[in-house]
Amino acid sequence: MKKNTLAWLKKVSTTAIVTATVSLTASFHTVAADLGIVRLATTTSTYNSGLLDYLLPEFEQKHGATIQVIAVGTGKALRMGRDGDVDVVMTHAPKAEAKFVNEGYGVDPKGIMYNDFVLVGPRNDPAGVNGKKSIAQALATVTKNGGLFISRGDDSGTHKKELNLWRQASVKLPFDGYREVGQGMGKVLQISSELQGYTLTDRGTWLAYKSKVDLKIVSQGDTGLFNPYQVIQVNPKRHEGLNTKGAETLSKWLVSDKTQDKINNFRLHGEQLFVANAKD
Repeated sequence: MKKNTLAWLKKVSTTAIVTATVSLTASFHTVAADLGIVRLATTTSTYNSGLLDYLLPEFEQKHGATIQVIAVGTGKALRMGRDGDVDVVMTHAPKAEAKFVNEGYGVDPKGIMYNDFVLVGPRNDPAGVNGKKSIAQALATVTKNGGLFISRGDDSGTHKKELNLWRQASVKLPFDGYREVGQGMGKVLQISSELQGYTLTDRGTWLAYKSKVDLKIVSQGDTGLFNPYQVIQVNPKRHEGLNTKGAETLSKWLVSDKTQDKINNFRLHGEQLFVANAKD
């Protein structure tokens, strides 16, 4: 009788444990499915630098979300937002972003962080750019002394900045040594290294690639090289089916104190890549 009772108790106990486990697992999956898939179009610089791999797993685990990262140039990222192909964008071209918001395609823009652009070139600096006081002088020297310049040529935030800097330097494009390659920043650094040309890059991608290429910084520190990043939600009034809750949650999380601290603590080769500057 006792053996039968013990067997029955063991069976009931095991059933209870299995039921509880299934219940907890179901509850976990319910939470994990809350935000679902959030589509983020962002720049190649945030991807190439490793920043997103560093930041996003914590958000996904905490909020039960899957972030689909589409790393493209800023121009394409904003076009994807206009077309409703993504839920949120994170880019670095202030004028293009302002137009995106003013035309009603984006809402609630938030500044996240900044870094800067640098001009890099061959270690022997054949165009004699190193030491020029401004980026405008540096770029003008590239053209004057017959240097080769590799441009992204892809309507990215970096490409937009580069074109603006050429205008400031009063250089008419294209010149003999100007080459547009239509590639992301990492690839452009590799091409510049192979061809021993100059190029403009964000500091984050430079730090991620500098040990892989035969280049050095030849101009930096000019105030005109400031490079701010924003996160902007795609306007749900423009498109149906957007993951607005996911986009809003991600946007707020990126500017939270904890995430801002993580951005400041992100380093490569001992150097800080981005400076957090959220105001919200």
